[in-house]
Amino acid sequence: MLTGMTPAPQPPVDPRLAVRIGGLALRTPLLTASGTCGYGPEYADVIDYSRLGGFTTKSVTRHERPGNEPQRIVEVRAGLLNAIGLANVGLERFLAEKLPFIRQMPTRVLVNVAGYAIDDYVHVAAALDAHECVAGLELNVSCPNVADGLMFGTDPRLLKELVAAVRRAVQRALLVVKLSPNVTDIVPLARAAIDGGADALSLINTYVALAIDAQRWTPLLANVTGGYSGPAIKPLALFHVHRVYREVARAAGVPLIGMGGVHTTRDAIEFFLAGASAVAVGTALFVDPTIPIRIADELPAYLDQHGLKSVSELVGQLRLP
Repeated sequence: MLTGMTPAPQPPVDPRLAVRIGGLALRTPLLTASGTCGYGPEYADVIDYSRLGGFTTKSVTRHERPGNEPQRIVEVRAGLLNAIGLANVGLERFLAEKLPFIRQMPTRVLVNVAGYAIDDYVHVAAALDAHECVAGLELNVSCPNVADGLMFGTDPRLLKELVAAVRRAVQRALLVVKLSPNVTDIVPLARAAIDGGADALSLINTYVALAIDAQRWTPLLANVTGGYSGPAIKPLALFHVHRVYREVARAAGVPLIGMGGVHTTRDAIEFFLAGASAVAVGTALFVDPTIPIRIADELPAYLDQHGLKSVSELVGQLRLP
C-alpha cells in the first residue's frame, strides 16, 4: 500500500489473472467501484493498491457539490441505501488536490465523471484526458439520487449523443459508460453507448429504493429515495450483464465490467460466466476493504481446479439449457 506518496513494490501476480478492458491492461480483473473509496487516500492505509487491477474514484463534476442533506445512508436488509447526491470537490479542486496522490498510485485509475448537461461531461472528461495518470473515464449517466440524474441513463438517443460528444473530446483515456438498471430494457441503452463510441460498459449502478421509519411514518433518507446496493441486487445485476453480453457487447467486441453485490470469489466467477471481463467491488468494501484482493488471491485455485490458462476463458461461458 502507499506510504506517504511512495508507491509500494508490486508483488507477483498470477499472469493468468491479467485481462484487457479495451486498450487498458489490468494485472487482475478486480477493481473498486465508484463511490466507495473516495479519491484514493481514504483507503490507502487498508488497501494495497498495487494488488488491485484498478481503482475507480468517486464522481467528479464540473463544479463542487455539497450533496444531499443527511440522513444520506441507511443500512437495510441485505444491502445499503445511499443518497449522497454526488457530493464531490469539483474538477478544479480534484486536479489541484487529488491528482498528485493519484499520480503515485500503483494501479490503473479510472475517474468517474458526472454532470447535468453534455457540456459538463465534455469539459470534465477533456480536462482529465490530459493527465496520463487517469487511465480511464467512467461516465456516470445513471445516478439515482440526484435531480435529473437519470436523464441520460434512461434515454438511448440522449445517451448516444452524450457518449459521442465525450468520445470526440477524449483522445487517450479508456471511455467507459456506467449503465442504469432503472429502465424497462437495458439493452437499447447498452447499444446506444456502444454506438456513441464507448470502449467498455460497466453495469450495474444502484436501484432506486425507499426505506421507511415505521415509528415516525417518515422516509429514513432526507432525499426520500436512494440507490440500493449490496448482496440483494446480485441476481439482478447478473441478469443485466448476461443480457447485454449476449445481445450487444459480445458481437461488438466491447468488454463489460460487472458489479452489484460482489462479496466473494464465487460472486466474481458468476459475473465472469455471465459475460463480464472484470468485476468491481463496492458496498462490500465497507465490510472488508481487502475483499477484491482476497478474490484475486483465490481465483488461481479455481483456474487450477478447472484446468484454465486464463481467467478470460471464463467470460461468457454460462451454459444455457
